[in-house]
Amino acid sequence: MIEGYTFLHPWWLGLLILIPAMIFWQRSRGKKQEVRIAFPTLTPVVNTRGWRTRLYPVIPILRYLAFAALIIALARPQKTLKEEIVRAEGIDIFLVMDLSSSMLARDFNPDRLQVSKRVASEFVDKRPHDRIGLAVFAGESYTQCPLTTDHRVVKDFLNTLECGILEDGTAIGMGLAAGVNRLEQSDAESKVVILLTDGVNNAGYIKPTTATALAKEYNVKVYTIGVGSRGDALAPMSRRDDGRYIFGMARVQIDERLLTEIAQSTGGRYFRATDEQSLEEIYAEIDQLEKTEMEVTAFKRYSEEYKPFLLWGLGLLLASILLQWTVLRTLP
Repeated sequence: MIEGYTFLHPWWLGLLILIPAMIFWQRSRGKKQEVRIAFPTLTPVVNTRGWRTRLYPVIPILRYLAFAALIIALARPQKTLKEEIVRAEGIDIFLVMDLSSSMLARDFNPDRLQVSKRVASEFVDKRPHDRIGLAVFAGESYTQCPLTTDHRVVKDFLNTLECGILEDGTAIGMGLAAGVNRLEQSDAESKVVILLTDGVNNAGYIKPTTATALAKEYNVKVYTIGVGSRGDALAPMSRRDDGRYIFGMARVQIDERLLTEIAQSTGGRYFRATDEQSLEEIYAEIDQLEKTEMEVTAFKRYSEEYKPFLLWGLGLLLASILLQWTVLRTLP
């Protein structure tokens, strides 16, 4: 067995024993076909061994190598990519993101929403063994993506988020409740909601205090993030008939007291992100805070490796044929 390789059809390798038999038969056949011619002197042929004569024995060697490569290709060599049991972090995490129109404020470049989506996507990449879900809220809320280990799907949903798809407003309680409800049935030892908003609760029929009580009941830890610079920021003020926003300077208002209470009541923490760098640092800190070891079985996966052997076999066979019928052609 070739080191690092396994074979799907190893019985084909038994044909390799034919190669020594072919070599023996070829040599025996060559001796029987020898023709002896008597010369009075060797002077006429003593210096006739040219490069073609020296190269001619290469043809059978190429054929033997081609035969061996094709047999290996038939045996379907495969390389094991992954087979192990590892200790890894595994946590159920629900991202809850604000999609109110104020998330288009331009105190972040290009705006709060785009930066929040990008940083959240990078956070997902750092949690390969976690189940992650996504919920969004504005004046109402809904689950965008349930808990899944397919992080490509989570990131795809993140990339498609935009303001205006929900009734405008900031229903923090409903956003939190959406994430908590999805974690209710989770049997993970650690359940986390990361709630990101840039405003003050002003909508929704579920109060933030009620959603916080649910989180405590289901042992869900909530990290809250307030996004927005301090002072004034260029933000949407109204909307035209064609759907485009009209921007103006507005006071940045984040209910930091409420977000702090939610976080502390559930064992989490409140963070304030005033720019892109601080938001990245917040997610990095949450990533370090939420580490839980678990056993993960990494299943076997294989990559097919027969193609190089097939190509080499066909290439060597073609080379032997071309040599025999061109530069090394012999008279019958």
